[in-house]
Amino acid sequence: MRCPSCGSLDTQVKDSRPTEDSAAIRRRRVCLSCNFRFTTFERVQLRELTVIKRNGRRVPFDRDKLMRSVQIALRKRDVDPERVEQLVSKIVRELENLGESEITSETIGETVMEHLRALDDVAYVRFASVYRNFREPKDFQAALDELSGEEAAPTPRK
Repeated sequence: MRCPSCGSLDTQVKDSRPTEDSAAIRRRRVCLSCNFRFTTFERVQLRELTVIKRNGRRVPFDRDKLMRSVQIALRKRDVDPERVEQLVSKIVRELENLGESEITSETIGETVMEHLRALDDVAYVRFASVYRNFREPKDFQAALDELSGEEAAPTPRK
């Protein structure tokens, strides 16, 4: 494991233990070159996922990017960080269990929205506003109507 401080590959594991939900192993490491201490996490990965973006480009799936997106949606919401970690792990497992090595960004976005909806309504609307590219207040109203179980009334066309 490369040291994040000096870049040396000469590091040593000092302590290993499972995380609270046993979904990962937390390792404390020390760099033998500069004595910098850092933590790494080891997780089970069922398959390598590739994301097919809306423009057709293919990029490797990035769990950290998913985590950042969920954290942004949940910013200043009273949700335990452990629940956020469990949510992201659940989403990743669900995506891996689809049986496909390539998944669309739409599949990821819809899966995230489904899980956020169950966790926190405000985070759901925040995520939806970016994912669905809301441009007008009526877009927010449609998402709120969706949350309350109503179908959004069709908007008259001009």
